Amino acid sequence: MSIVAENVTKRYGSQPALKDVSFNVKSGEIAGFIGPNGAGKSTMMKIICGILAPDEGNVRVEDHDVVSDSLKVKPLIGYLAENNPLYDDLYISEYLHYLSGLYKMGREAASRIKDTIRLTGLEKEVNKKIGELSKGYRQRVGLAQAILHNPEVLILDEPTSGLDPNQIIEIRNLIYELGKKKTILLSTHIMQEVEAICDRVLIINNGEILADDKAKNLHSYGKKSSYTILVEFSLPVNKPVLMKIGGIEKIKPVGEQSWLIQPVENKDIRQDIFRFAVENNLTVLSLSRKDKSIEEVFHELTNQ
Repeated sequence: MSIVAENVTKRYGSQPALKDVSFNVKSGEIAGFIGPNGAGKSTMMKIICGILAPDEGNVRVEDHDVVSDSLKVKPLIGYLAENNPLYDDLYISEYLHYLSGLYKMGREAASRIKDTIRLTGLEKEVNKKIGELSKGYRQRVGLAQAILHNPEVLILDEPTSGLDPNQIIEIRNLIYELGKKKTILLSTHIMQEVEAICDRVLIINNGEILADDKAKNLHSYGKKSSYTILVEFSLPVNKPVLMKIGGIEKIKPVGEQSWLIQPVENKDIRQDIFRFAVENNLTVLSLSRKDKSIEEVFHELTNQ
């Protein structure tokens, strides 16, 4: 079930939050939606869920417009909000039972609640009131309410916020498994999370989409070279001598005999490095090429 945004603009008074935003998340895709604070991520997610209406443009979930067909769209979506509002005075199972009534789940409610508690790792805390839970477990409850009715589309705003490292891995694995059957759009500030589970990445800043591509292709975005070269020589070499290789934009020492080299405009200078080593009676002990990370692309595109 796809999500299609076409020329979406949203303003808060005179302040634009989204500017002519268009993208398409295909069925069965996990798309990472990343950007600095205030970039427009949460606004876009609220529009998809039908909480806000765009000032211009439209959003469709499958073939349903999120504004004119909102009653058809909302049952298809599970939404975890950034601030994750919950009923503190309810027990976990009591809260999920209440939600099952809103979703009109009927006879399947009891088994679905049990499965959801297991999937989100809430068994140990199930006899506590939500107000007694740590931030990490509150986040799990938020995820549980998002997936309880088995929606086709998940909109997850910072789903691993407040979780410890072990919990983050567990929830990542859950999202990855859910993504095999569902369409997922998630926002996060954790770039390792994007690299670990996302098929696609959308980078937004100041309400505009700066990049939209498969995660494996993102290293080619930005002004700098899409890769760096890590080389280790048999003997120390000083920087001015090494710069004589040519085709180098930036060079950084990472050890007494190792250098991280950024070529100019993706120029392949590996043969030049070997030639330099031979001419200077050096041996290349190791040489490896490293594609630019999503975090590096993010910084290049959003720090302008």
